[in-house]
Amino acid sequence: MSDSSLGMVMAGFGAGLAVILAGIGSSIGISYPAKAAAGVLSEDPTRFGSMFLLVVLPGTQGFYGIVAAFLIIGKITSIETLTQGMQLFFAALPVGFAGLFSGIYQGKVCAAGISLAAKRSKEVMKGVVFAALVETYAVLGLLITFFLNNMVQF
Repeated sequence: MSDSSLGMVMAGFGAGLAVILAGIGSSIGISYPAKAAAGVLSEDPTRFGSMFLLVVLPGTQGFYGIVAAFLIIGKITSIETLTQGMQLFFAALPVGFAGLFSGIYQGKVCAAGISLAAKRSKEVMKGVVFAALVETYAVLGLLITFFLNNMVQF
């Protein structure tokens, strides 16, 4: 197998890893507030709108992983060396790991926000603000992936 082929494989593996890790973080993260919201909605189904934002927020990490994968895939045909493929592989890691961990922890924060909103319905946006603080690190992971991706020389 040639260097360019191995490089393409490594870059593709990195793109897949970004999607998989961030997707796992989002899937687990969404499960926490979704379970909490289901309990609130069993008592008062009219509160769906106020619960929805807190439930979907941890899902954004999965989208960041997909964006990173598209950035990497867009460069795969330009790979000429294994080094370039490895650089793209390592460029995928920040968004993958940031998405994995921030998705899970954002889900826990959002579940706490659901509990807050269940007791004090007018305070739901405070829970959203707390969740947005965790989101910052997912965005930073995507930003670093973007910069690393653009640093690869072809």
